[in-house]
Amino acid sequence: MIVEYVSFKYPAGWTREQIVADARTSLPRWQGNKELIRKHYIADENGNGGGIYIWPSKEAAQRGHNAEWLANIKARTGATPTIHYFDLTMIVDNEAGTVTEYPPNAPAEAAE
Repeated sequence: MIVEYVSFKYPAGWTREQIVADARTSLPRWQGNKELIRKHYIADENGNGGGIYIWPSKEAAQRGHNAEWLANIKARTGATPTIHYFDLTMIVDNEAGTVTEYPPNAPAEAAE
């Protein structure tokens, strides 16, 4: 399991409402990607944004963030994203009251 952190700069002056409206345009892509386990859309007060994704593997993340996706981000925001990958070692889920530890290269089923 991996966490992928994608960051980019939104166009200058975009409001939170504009950022959320833009994010909604990507919902069909991510809801239709059966390899994606979870995505968190993020934005800060300085116009930086992106997503935090949970994937079963780095390869799945790279398939999700292919050349088509990159062109779409550039067209929508004018920015080139930066991508970082992290080994997902553990999740504390206070809402569910659970802690899940993942061994190296854990399959997606471990999250269920």
